[in-house]
Amino acid sequence: MKPLALSWPQRLALSALVGGLAAVASHWQWFWQQDEAVYDAYVGAWDYPPDPRLLIVAIDDSSLQQIGQWPWPRSTHARLLDRLTEAGSARVVLDLMLSEPDRQDAAQDADLAAAIRRNGRVVLPVLAAPASGPNMAEELLPIPLIAANAATLGHTDIEVDADGVARGLYLTAGIGSPHWPALGLALAGARGPLPGLRDPDPGQSSPYQWRRDHYVRVRYAGPPERFPQVSYVDLLNGNVDPALLRGRLVLVGMTASGIAPRLLTPTTRERWMSGSEYQANVASMLLTDKVITLPPTLWRDLLSGLLVALCCLGLSLPRASASALLALPSTLLLSFVLLRVGNLWFAPAAALTGMLAVICAWVLWRISAWRRQANSDALTGLGNRLRFEQTLQQEHDAGRRSGRPLSLVLIDVDHFKHHNDMHGHQVGDTVLRLIASEIGAHARRPRDMAARFGGDEFALILPDTAADGAVQVIEDLLARVRLLEVPGAQGERIHITLTVGVYTRVPAASSEPRHFFEGADAALYKAKAAGRDGYMADDGD
Repeated sequence: MKPLALSWPQRLALSALVGGLAAVASHWQWFWQQDEAVYDAYVGAWDYPPDPRLLIVAIDDSSLQQIGQWPWPRSTHARLLDRLTEAGSARVVLDLMLSEPDRQDAAQDADLAAAIRRNGRVVLPVLAAPASGPNMAEELLPIPLIAANAATLGHTDIEVDADGVARGLYLTAGIGSPHWPALGLALAGARGPLPGLRDPDPGQSSPYQWRRDHYVRVRYAGPPERFPQVSYVDLLNGNVDPALLRGRLVLVGMTASGIAPRLLTPTTRERWMSGSEYQANVASMLLTDKVITLPPTLWRDLLSGLLVALCCLGLSLPRASASALLALPSTLLLSFVLLRVGNLWFAPAAALTGMLAVICAWVLWRISAWRRQANSDALTGLGNRLRFEQTLQQEHDAGRRSGRPLSLVLIDVDHFKHHNDMHGHQVGDTVLRLIASEIGAHARRPRDMAARFGGDEFALILPDTAADGAVQVIEDLLARVRLLEVPGAQGERIHITLTVGVYTRVPAASSEPRHFFEGADAALYKAKAAGRDGYMADDGD
């Protein structure tokens, strides 16, 4: 099948246009839901062994039953922290809300602050209070007495997508500027330049706005049970071997049902994950260098546009069907390989949608081309015998309903066999194409139809045309053909003439299309008998 009949500049311009549309769709994330569905499918079972240094001390249902109603006295947390200090834990995150002082017993705050100071490696959370009505966004820090003794603070701002799934986070955030590390980052104690997608407008900082930077996707180690956990109450009561705690990165947080925040992740669609378990996954991802990054927005958009442009360009080449079959799976494979090999997430939905739209348009164009080819003469481009018969039937029926006249014109090229034999088939084909061009030019109205239904036999169907109108068309056609000069095989000029038969009637209830054909054919033979290079019209008078 022939490729799309466009010049190379036209092909490139069309490819650039559709590629640009795909880049716009990628930039505005019109297909984010489809992107996330692909992402979840790619990472849903892509787990790994978590970093062995991590340990969760879970405030679980058993702890609540044995210690009592939440919240517990801060001296209880101080006792737990002292046990971790004595056991030699490397770092401890107390993922607890400590932004208000104990209003009943100030000594409780002092006990916890002293335990934090004795440990020297405690990380405390900073909670983000989003803007609400007249209230501006604010950071909820631990009370000064407790915060002053912490090794560092970390934000607990968890990014949840519009479909309720937590897939990524900002490694830094804060009011005015992103100065706080994420709690999981602080637990990991990662050093060096941070990965992640940067804030596109760092200069637009406001002292009253919550700013975030270094966006990454979290690669989850798997379900929460992949991380070793000990119960808070067991550790508090000394029922945990100190050797299990030595050198550990410990995260103390809520996992009890009904109290702990619940998060959905791509790996836990059937069950929830607590905020502390989420932070443990963040720390493990950083410690094992399994961060999933995103390309800069500009590069992502350009790649989406380039893929669609290449697909469009490929469909204009001879092996277009192969390009169509390979474009979609190749894009999905590219996204998969970048993720699994390079830990780089390229969202493919904009490119896939653009390719699908291009392929659908190409298929519709090819179907239309096939239909045209099935109804067209290959040499001249006029309607073929099938198209001629279908159109004659349609216009005959239309004339019968409307009572309007129908003219059928049959045309023969005079002495065509002589020209063909003397000058060769190539010259003969040139003659036929020139004649067809003139005949086609005289089918001026939308319903007029020009056809070639034999070697040198042509036809014109002229609906709603009386005999005098048909004669005007034929006389002009004959005059224009007489002016044609076709170069012969030896350089001589060939003069072409036509003989034409015209049959005009108002289709009656008893008439059939074949009657028009027989009438026009009889008129044609009369014109030939009269000496050719002319016409004979039969209008029934």
